Amino acid sequence: MQIKQVLFRKTTGLILVVLVFVIELFVYSTRHENDTASFEQHHLSAFELNHDIDFCGEKVPLHSKDILERYEREVLKNALWHSEMMLLHKRTGKYFPIIEQILASQGIPDDFKYLCVIESGLDNVVSPAGAAGFWQIMSQTGKEFGLDVSDQIDERYHLEKATEAACKYFKQAFQKFGSWTLVAASYNIGMSGLERRLKAQGTDNYYDLLLNSETSRYVFRILAVKDILEHPNRYNFDFDKKDKYAPYSTYAVVVDSTVPNWSEWAQRQSINYKILKLFNPWLRTSNLYNPSKVSYELQLPEEQVYIFRSDTLDKENTAVESDSTMTEND
Repeated sequence: MQIKQVLFRKTTGLILVVLVFVIELFVYSTRHENDTASFEQHHLSAFELNHDIDFCGEKVPLHSKDILERYEREVLKNALWHSEMMLLHKRTGKYFPIIEQILASQGIPDDFKYLCVIESGLDNVVSPAGAAGFWQIMSQTGKEFGLDVSDQIDERYHLEKATEAACKYFKQAFQKFGSWTLVAASYNIGMSGLERRLKAQGTDNYYDLLLNSETSRYVFRILAVKDILEHPNRYNFDFDKKDKYAPYSTYAVVVDSTVPNWSEWAQRQSINYKILKLFNPWLRTSNLYNPSKVSYELQLPEEQVYIFRSDTLDKENTAVESDSTMTEND
């Protein structure tokens, strides 16, 4: 009896071992097939970079191996960052028309809109150093170029005025360097910093300079983003105009007095605080103290912008949303 039990246990154990082996073999085989299919589906190949590129009409010397490799690095890092490039493409529809018009009116080459792209991703971001807005302008620099920068009002977040301030910088830098490529580089390293390096290295050409890593890559990032957004098919993107965010139509409202509460003011305009701030991000506090009666021009949406309140969501398409969490710099 005991011998039969022992044989039964051994036979059962052997069957279990064989069964586990077969299952693992099946799983491995299936996984391997899936991995192979996934690899084939996402197979990547190098991009063809044998076309001419330029910045503001100034040709990039891609015949130099060093220059080609530096450019290719930025192309690969950006072209393969699919989600970011899709977002940038969408945002260009909303913001490029505004930027392009101001650049043209100020006599600044259109390519500088791509400098704005790499600075902020077309978003009102703040850097660790305190640079703010689409053009990433420092507080003191903004004041020097005519922007109102205070606790209540910060025009670095005002796209039109910040773009005009950036144009003033570009004009000043071009007078100094005589090259739009050097102007772009100076936006990263500063005019005085770039001027010192040009003199120290005995050159007047950006592509001949030995620079810190960030400035060395800076212009090439602009070039890469420009080429990807202008020629998406080269980089396997299927961008279409219909995919872009459309700009809003707005009308101006002038405020030249103290506003005790922007939320209440917004509700009187049939919008809410959130929408007021979306269209006027340069308003930095929940009220405006304005004893000097300075005139401020606010932009409000012409078309209907839907706002909801939980107790009327099922009954109405629009309602005023209360805002109980307003804080400074919201």
